[in-house]
Amino acid sequence: MTLDDAMAALRQRIEPGRAEGMTKYHKASREYLGISNPDLNELTKEWRVECDVDTRVRLASELWETDIFEARLAASKLLTQARLRPDDAAWELIKSWAPDFDSWAIADHVCMAGQKRLIADPSRLDEIEAWTTSDHMWTRRAALVITLPWTKQNNPKPAELEARDRILGWAASYVSDPQWFIQKSISWWLRDLSKHDAPRVRAFLAEHGDAMKPFARKDAARKLPALES
Repeated sequence: MTLDDAMAALRQRIEPGRAEGMTKYHKASREYLGISNPDLNELTKEWRVECDVDTRVRLASELWETDIFEARLAASKLLTQARLRPDDAAWELIKSWAPDFDSWAIADHVCMAGQKRLIADPSRLDEIEAWTTSDHMWTRRAALVITLPWTKQNNPKPAELEARDRILGWAASYVSDPQWFIQKSISWWLRDLSKHDAPRVRAFLAEHGDAMKPFARKDAARKLPALES
């Protein structure tokens, strides 16, 4: 499949009038075609079946370079799959996109692809740790979004608990950052973790909650189960 083939398929899914609303909502300055997320899911599911891994990585790179909103989402979705072998080229491409993040929607789709690659090889957390000290706010935020799978294990193994504590350390280093998206990334991580590991969330908030923005502290605690009296 060529880039021209992919773009033609995308343009066939345009909904008249949708792009204008998307431009106002997302605000980032780029072209919006006006395609629904279900349509993007349907298309990229077909492409994942039709294309081998090398073709998917090449096409994802080309779609990303167009800087069209839906093309960047499609690039991410092409690489969002648990079983992807070999996956080194996909992982390198996903990482290379982080400096281009300028909005939550695209960044979160890329992070969903990256989550699959991190679960496949948790040693890649070493590479993500470097994101936590980036000068680029969206990259720092992505370090927590891409590691959300470590909030979800109900019966974590020792290595998973070690990773969980490591990432909580990254979150702790963010609490003094006043930027809304950074604070929201902390609360998102803690809120998801609270459903599976409430004691760690309570300990984090006891130690760092006062340094967080009030909205983030409240959001982080929103799903905490009530303490038994």
